[in-house]
Amino acid sequence: MDTEVDSHIDRNDPNYDSGEEPYQLVGSTVTDPLDEFKKAVVSLIDEYFSNGDVDLAASDLRELGSSEYYPYFIKRLVSMAMDRHDKEKEMASVLLSALYADVISPTQIRDGFFMLLESADDLAVDILDAVDILALFLARAVVDDILPPAFLARARKALPESSKGFQVIQTAEKSYLSAPHHAELVERRWGGCTHITVEEVKKKIADLLREYVDSGETLEACRCIRELGVAFFHHEVVKKALVLAMEIPSAEPLLLKLLKEAAEEGLISSSQMVKGFSRLAEGLDDLALDIPSAKALFQSFVPKAISEGWLDASFANPAGEDGEFQVEDEKVRKYKKEAVSIIHEYFLSDDIPELIRSLEDLGAPEYNSIFLKRLITLALDRKNREKEMASVLLSALHIEIFSTEDIVNGFVMLLENAEDTTLDILDASNELALFLARAVIDDVLAPLNLDEIGSRLPPKCSGSQTVRMARTLSSARHAGERLLRCWGGGTGWAVEDAKDKITKLLEEYESGGVVSEACHCIRDLGMPFFNHEVVKKALVMAMEKKNDRLLNLLQECFGEGLITTNQMTKGFTRIKDGLDDLALDIPNAKEKFAFYVEHAQSKGWLLPSFDSSATDV
Repeated sequence: MDTEVDSHIDRNDPNYDSGEEPYQLVGSTVTDPLDEFKKAVVSLIDEYFSNGDVDLAASDLRELGSSEYYPYFIKRLVSMAMDRHDKEKEMASVLLSALYADVISPTQIRDGFFMLLESADDLAVDILDAVDILALFLARAVVDDILPPAFLARARKALPESSKGFQVIQTAEKSYLSAPHHAELVERRWGGCTHITVEEVKKKIADLLREYVDSGETLEACRCIRELGVAFFHHEVVKKALVLAMEIPSAEPLLLKLLKEAAEEGLISSSQMVKGFSRLAEGLDDLALDIPSAKALFQSFVPKAISEGWLDASFANPAGEDGEFQVEDEKVRKYKKEAVSIIHEYFLSDDIPELIRSLEDLGAPEYNSIFLKRLITLALDRKNREKEMASVLLSALHIEIFSTEDIVNGFVMLLENAEDTTLDILDASNELALFLARAVIDDVLAPLNLDEIGSRLPPKCSGSQTVRMARTLSSARHAGERLLRCWGGGTGWAVEDAKDKITKLLEEYESGGVVSEACHCIRDLGMPFFNHEVVKKALVMAMEKKNDRLLNLLQECFGEGLITTNQMTKGFTRIKDGLDDLALDIPNAKEKFAFYVEHAQSKGWLLPSFDSSATDV
């Protein structure tokens, strides 16, 4: 046998051995269990968003196994919901509550949310309002008792202050968790519970309490409360139990015993207990119409609950120092009612002169700040059109009948109650900051007024934060253009457009135009409350061009009644307020302005109140 010859493998040979075949290593991808898990949960979440079956989703997650990867499931569930509608966001929160403890451990819940906070910067690239949405998910998890409040403090320490995750925690604490009654606000933000309506919950609570009064079985009543599965709504149990105790005096000891035991076993949390008492306190006036002794009974419940340890001692009794509940002054109450009617009419008609006439007819200038508070509060709960109308109206009111002090006092009143406003209007803090900043841009307030407003508020309250936000917004580059459009156009576009038109018509008149034509153009603007801008721009242009011919136009406008004394005074005041800056570009600005003031006073353009301020120039 010749061993030197190349051998050939014959597959037909009876002694053929496949192991002798030449072979080649082929690369193969090793599957990562985590990648497989991530792919599987995407399908699971999509299916859950389609059918809303919590039990099926829980079962499918269990079948996947890999429980060590459950934090990734939480991250994927929330991040997918963030990019969808409110329905899916609500469904995601409901699913997390259902899986808590039974399927996913509390530690895994915390790990999953921390992973979300760490990835907040990436999420913000694709989801513009990622910080706010994630903050709401975080707040919802705290309200649903699947995350302890202490988690926020620990996570904050572990995140860089410059990160979006840090901002998320701040937003969750300040915008959603710091105000009283925040649980209801957070719970209803995405449309409420997907499985049971608020009305159904209230009915079930009322039924179980009445059944308890009949049976006296505390353990059974606690079991029924627990089975409702609405920990965030236990304040309603507290409120209804207290009302029932007032209605049925013989049942009072039994109902108070139920609340005490529910608190001691942790069924009703301290915050929910306080909320229940607070809710009842807020409605005592109405309740007293049906139960005359309601106030006295409530005042007896509070110290008893505090002394027995089931109501936090920090609960603030809404009664006055003399023990009597405060009754709002009838005159103020009547004014508020009239003011609301006037504001509603304005939102329908957009008629500023008519509103001003109505306010003057009321004859209560001492309540101007109350009107401002009511105007902005009503606008906050409406669309951008009404918010824009409110900002434009503030400019007109400041020119015609409101003093700067009225405006400042009104905003202070608003910001003092910012936390209560946030209960009904989720984004109230940001919206109020826009109103403040817009007032600065519209020259309704001076930047120094923001400092004054801030100094009258507690340093760490949400109102102070709003003032700081407004200061930042109004001092940013191009703030004017952005804030004039902050409500999405509406009359804001008209204001900006009016400024451009005023500049053009003044330039055309200065270069040889006709007075009557310029007056016609001013009238065509249709914004009489904004004519102070004509005065301001005309005076600045006269200084820049060294052409006092523009004073002739102002005289014609004043003679025709096109520009009122109030608006003339406002225009001169605006020039005076910015005279130092103006002098940087126009060296003789102060001298020219002094001449214009003297001319205006001789022609009767200005209010007498301008005299003292003019001499300071």
